[in-house]
Amino acid sequence: MKKEYDFSEAKRGAIEKLPPGKTRITIRLDNEVIEWFRGKVDNMGGGNYQTMINDALREHINREGEPLAETLRRVLREELKKTG
Repeated sequence: MKKEYDFSEAKRGAIEKLPPGKTRITIRLDNEVIEWFRGKVDNMGGGNYQTMINDALREHINREGEPLAETLRRVLREELKKTG
């Protein structure tokens, strides 16, 4: 280890550049929410829980205009698949 380091050219901020279209934020979520997503990722054999949260939010946005009747049909289809 050196006795002295030169930080005169150093830059503050994230080491890794963000991909285009992504923004780094700080968000506070309930522990139960984080644990649920981490558990889902573990059960799937790995992945990134943050990506899964992003996908869930995107799906919610895409379905926001979905009529109630279509929502009920979709939920019923999903539940019937689980039981059948």
